[in-house]
Amino acid sequence: MTFSTDEAQQPPAEGQPAEGEPAEGQPAEPAPGGDVLGELAAQQQQTAAPEERRAPRRALREEVVAVQQIYALRKGRVEIAPSFGISMNDPFVSHPALALALNYYVTEVLAIGANILWFDYGPAGNLTTDTNFQVGRSFRLVIPITEYQIAASLNFSYVPLYGKFALFREFIVHWDAYVLGGVGAFRTRPVPVVDPDNRSFDWGLRISVVNPGIGFRVYSSRFASIFIELRDYIFLEKFESLEINGDDPRDPDTWLADGSTLVNNVMFNAGLTIFFPFTFDYRLPK
Repeated sequence: MTFSTDEAQQPPAEGQPAEGEPAEGQPAEPAPGGDVLGELAAQQQQTAAPEERRAPRRALREEVVAVQQIYALRKGRVEIAPSFGISMNDPFVSHPALALALNYYVTEVLAIGANILWFDYGPAGNLTTDTNFQVGRSFRLVIPITEYQIAASLNFSYVPLYGKFALFREFIVHWDAYVLGGVGAFRTRPVPVVDPDNRSFDWGLRISVVNPGIGFRVYSSRFASIFIELRDYIFLEKFESLEINGDDPRDPDTWLADGSTLVNNVMFNAGLTIFFPFTFDYRLPK
């Protein structure tokens, strides 16, 4: 086929494809010897692209805030902590107590305060245990025991640990741990079990020293928390004498044992903590 000069220079009519090109809307025929696999892959990508664009985008969720301010500041605040306690290390008599602690935080980690324990609050206080009953019944032995009326202590507290943890991957729970110690006094008396018909004892004051303890708090808000505490109250105690004066069993000078016995009254307490005032302001360094 031959073309004139005018036909060679004339462009194709509008809507007509040039020679060798596919018409509009028609897929191109693969060239002889072309890459068939490559063309199939390209068609699959074109088909998948609209589906990817229509797929919903997953919302990003911030799980844990890495850097936070201290949840509850303590400096300059007053802490009131009512609790219930139970003695842990006396197998023969139990000393449950109603307790109340009051602390003032001089700094974020140091506090001074006082606490009081009330043991003689009713029939539930100063209970003899089943062990005491079984030992006396089985071996015909009498175990000298004492009962407590009230105790008080002056305390110094230090908070060395503070942290947080994730609960159920939904909540951030703040906690702290503290140590404390101090001096105080117990009002106690022996329980007459050796010769109860002739003996009766008055309340006496015993000085407790050191009184070391540890505690753990979990905050439910910026002014409230729940806590547990383990503390050892150390003092010298007077017990009932195991010997009975045959000449005069009513002589009070023979009712008590010679010397004093070192007592470690380990108490476990659990309760609530309320901080006053309820609110506080953060003061950032300039």
